[in-house]
Amino acid sequence: MIFWIASYPKSGNTYIRSFLSAYYFSDSGQFDFDLLKNIKQFPNPEFFDGPIKTIEDAANNWIFSQRKIKEKKKIKMLKTHNFLGAYKGQPFTTVDYTLGAIYVVRDPRNVITSVMNHFGLNVDKAFEFMTDIQKGTSFKIEDDFSTYTFLSDWSNHYKSWAHSKNFRKLIIKYEDLEENKYETFRDIVVFVNALLNRTERVDKKKLENAVKSTNFNVLKNLEKNKGFGEALYSEKDKKKRTFFNLGFNNRWKKLLREDIRENLESNFRSEMKELGYLD
Repeated sequence: MIFWIASYPKSGNTYIRSFLSAYYFSDSGQFDFDLLKNIKQFPNPEFFDGPIKTIEDAANNWIFSQRKIKEKKKIKMLKTHNFLGAYKGQPFTTVDYTLGAIYVVRDPRNVITSVMNHFGLNVDKAFEFMTDIQKGTSFKIEDDFSTYTFLSDWSNHYKSWAHSKNFRKLIIKYEDLEENKYETFRDIVVFVNALLNRTERVDKKKLENAVKSTNFNVLKNLEKNKGFGEALYSEKDKKKRTFFNLGFNNRWKKLLREDIRENLESNFRSEMKELGYLD
């Protein structure tokens, strides 16, 4: 069965994934990039039997590849940015293969500037990216669509995961990772332990180490000194863009153009009110 760590892109998924890998896949709670190999991204080529030639073929193989994971009779943590729904009638996942999920959500007014940096877009293109209900991404290599991820728009993505009642889930707001860091990570461990039927109490020392060693500035320095394989290349100079860019210093009030702010709030008003991002 699969335990998903899910989010819209640039919403804190890798931050949560780093913490989980440090807490559950190390003896002391000390993080290292190599630990991320224990929580791989889905979809990616290793989950398929060969190259995927079209987007339709990618969607057709999602459930097939998850069936193979279930047959191993082990719980597997996987990161995903996929919309929790169907692409042309093909579901991303079902209750037959999903044990539960953590869904990370972030104020879209801050998401957009991170999307700009990550994908190399200007603000107008980033707005189009976030409001396109048919949006998908793929880091295809030689016409292989094994990494194709169907996003839809920010609103549909959030609702698909947060409003689903098909399995147990924990909704985490990115902002709480700054304002209530220790308590939020503790709640994550409690949820994961319950989902995995683990009876031990939270290891406070390991929790503290995992929180400290995955601090955003620590991750940023690790990327600077060692590089980070999941960072994308710039199309202009072919150099890797910074993955851990601004973090909590990404403040929309300072960075975002006023008309884009208004358009985001207009498009996503209902969901932003639900999350407390708007009064």
